[in-house]
Amino acid sequence: MDNFGSVRFFYPELILAALALLIVLVDLAVRRGKRAILTAVALIGLGIAFWSILDISRFRELNLFSGMIALDPFALFFKFFAVLVAILTVLFSYPTWEIAEKRMGEYLSLLLVVVIGIAILAASVNLLMMYLAFEMVSVPCYILCGLRKRDLRSNEAALKYVIYGAFSSGMMLYGLSLIYGFTGTLDFYEIARVIEASPPYPLALFVAGLLVLVGFGYKIAAVPFHFWSPDVYEGAPTPVTAFLSVGPKAAGFAVIIRFFYVTLARGDLAALSVTGGFDWPLLLAVISAVTMTLGNLTAIVQKNIKRLLAYSGIAHAGYLLMGVVVLSGDGLRAVLFYLTVYLFMNLGAFLVVIAIAEATKKEEIDDYAGLGYRAPFAAVAMTVFLFALTGLPPTGGFVGKFYLFAALIKEEVYWLAVVGILNSVISLFYYARIIKSMYLTRVEDGVPIGISPIYSVLLGLLIVPTILFGLYWTPLVGFIHDSLRFYPFP
Repeated sequence: MDNFGSVRFFYPELILAALALLIVLVDLAVRRGKRAILTAVALIGLGIAFWSILDISRFRELNLFSGMIALDPFALFFKFFAVLVAILTVLFSYPTWEIAEKRMGEYLSLLLVVVIGIAILAASVNLLMMYLAFEMVSVPCYILCGLRKRDLRSNEAALKYVIYGAFSSGMMLYGLSLIYGFTGTLDFYEIARVIEASPPYPLALFVAGLLVLVGFGYKIAAVPFHFWSPDVYEGAPTPVTAFLSVGPKAAGFAVIIRFFYVTLARGDLAALSVTGGFDWPLLLAVISAVTMTLGNLTAIVQKNIKRLLAYSGIAHAGYLLMGVVVLSGDGLRAVLFYLTVYLFMNLGAFLVVIAIAEATKKEEIDDYAGLGYRAPFAAVAMTVFLFALTGLPPTGGFVGKFYLFAALIKEEVYWLAVVGILNSVISLFYYARIIKSMYLTRVEDGVPIGISPIYSVLLGLLIVPTILFGLYWTPLVGFIHDSLRFYPFP
């Protein structure tokens, strides 16, 4: 479809772009009550964008802008995902002191630009468009991390994020240039056809794929591209950290699935096989095992709650990669299901961190001592989210991990399933440290901690899907199944 004809199917992204510009204008025009007005504008605009995605969801498979972007259920899933994460992040950010009122406009506009980037990245079927969307996600995130300009930790986080991001982006771009040199095309489907018809030298394809994987691995914080994550998570404003832990990570998995499953695999979801002689599933399986192991073992010794959740996020990237390596529809459905429940349980854990830091200005695990008596509801909520992150019933985290392990066992990747189960046991240890501190550690000063009513309501809203998807998950599985049913394999 040509550019003019594509615009009418691209209007969710155009609405988000117009909303970002509107927020900048409102920020310049409003003098008082800026935080409330900007938040209201952002939420209304995101609601309209969500409705617009629903409106275009009736179109099942279109190639927009001369084949550079796909409009299919897979892309729509991540559009819904990105907008939902943005809505929750905006709600988190409204009461917090970490986002100054005078910075609220630029904060929200940058957040919306990242959402647009995620939506385009998940739909990209062209190497150039994929790279531009990748940078559209990354560059605003660098700025968001350094939003508190007078905070040295925030400055350090932004600088490290930029350095690691520039390095990984350069490596990925070089890998993409090699793939273009092998095939003479930027289109994913043409690349797949050329590689299947006349595969390049396997070592050359391996090097190109490995370089591309540097960029993807950085986006999902997989080992050995994870070094930025702990410092960035600790130094960035906590609402930004919460957003980074879910939004860009989901975008990374979207582009990994679309790139590898389209360009370097053939068949359909019922019978897939690798092309070109590059055994990328085995490489991803090794990265998955190392990622979850390093993340969980390093999390054990952390004292800062945000750093602990950073290493927890690294471990969960390893879990999610388990579903990618099995080359089956079951594996991809498990990844999308786990991403969805991870959205609620991980954002919920970060919301507790935000609420406690808002009241106490502290982020150490020891500062959670006696929280079960000082802030009972926050402690209960944190316990639910930690149980879900561990993968204990009756939470959505348990069902998500069950689907991941079931996909591995069905495809007889037993060694990776064993590594995943052992890592889940390890994770229980450091999550239980927090629960032990909240309920079994006595404190001399048992002064109650006041939690904002907004945070209490949001915690309640996040607890509901975290538990609900552990008890009744059929509608979500149906939606995810539909998101892959029309996935356009070559």
